[in-house]
Amino acid sequence: MPIALDSLAALAALPFDEVIDVRSPAEYAEDHIPGALNLPVLSNEERARVGTIYVQQDRFLARKIGAALVSRNAAAHLEGPLADRHGGWRPLVYCWRGGQRSGSFTVILQQIGWQAETVKGGYQSYRRLVARALYEEPFAAPVRLIDGGTGTGKTHLLSHLAALGAQVIDLEDLAAHRGSVFGPVAGGQPSQKSFESALAARMARLDPTRPVYIEAESSRIGRITLPPMLARAMRSAPVIRINVPLAARVSNICTDYTDLIADPQRLDAILSRLVQYHGHAQVDQWRALAASGDFPTLVAQLIETHYDPRYIRKPRPEGITPLELPDLSEATLQVAAQGLIKSG
Repeated sequence: MPIALDSLAALAALPFDEVIDVRSPAEYAEDHIPGALNLPVLSNEERARVGTIYVQQDRFLARKIGAALVSRNAAAHLEGPLADRHGGWRPLVYCWRGGQRSGSFTVILQQIGWQAETVKGGYQSYRRLVARALYEEPFAAPVRLIDGGTGTGKTHLLSHLAALGAQVIDLEDLAAHRGSVFGPVAGGQPSQKSFESALAARMARLDPTRPVYIEAESSRIGRITLPPMLARAMRSAPVIRINVPLAARVSNICTDYTDLIADPQRLDAILSRLVQYHGHAQVDQWRALAASGDFPTLVAQLIETHYDPRYIRKPRPEGITPLELPDLSEATLQVAAQGLIKSG
């Protein structure tokens, strides 16, 4: 019997050993159930070919060709990725609508003896749960915002909070972006839907009686847009603002952005994007500092001239709780995290 998904939390609790996504690699790359293994029964090209025949020529012919392709691909999966699965293996299989692709593959798995089932409604039913959680329902737990200027160790503080058992959602990690013009990381960002899947899965595990710590972000992280229910919760959340001496911020950034420092062409390309804000003369000065290897001075000037004037948020009417730190050492952040958890 197809398994109906009632909630994202229920999905995680289902008694299956593995989730199998049999859609094409392109469909899987755009978004999938977190943790699902992609075993496509039709490649990108095969899916396009069968679809064209179905729409433009003959539905029966499309089904016959599709069945042959599915059978060949299923055989390759059985002899390859699934060759080591034991007799009691229980997979949950889905495709786009929970129809022919997942149904065909599941029948083969069941004939072997595996306790395979499909997802009723396929990926579309799962996506509706994600959209409901992020676009319709109130955020699941009280939010505490960790704010502060660039380089004040917000992400490091979140790591310490998580290590101590606090609930944390690291949006920059989920978005694969460090949240500024210098923020892109190797590998690029996920799709919007993929980001939302990862976020929704994290939200489904939250205890609604405990606070969740989130770094203060604008409505966009790179090209990722924060879903409305989270953005709304963040706008009304209490704010904890980290204040750290400039020297500590500079040292922290130089450590965190070693990948950028080691790539002069990439750094220069990003600096060129600041011309619209600061003019050619200022950016040329920053380029000279980068070329000479004087990154501490470059970072200090970027903080004082670009980041702080543009990104330091104005106090809200209800105020902001300051968190004064003498430095960003691991010991200091550990004590700060302990204090935040104790105060709630």
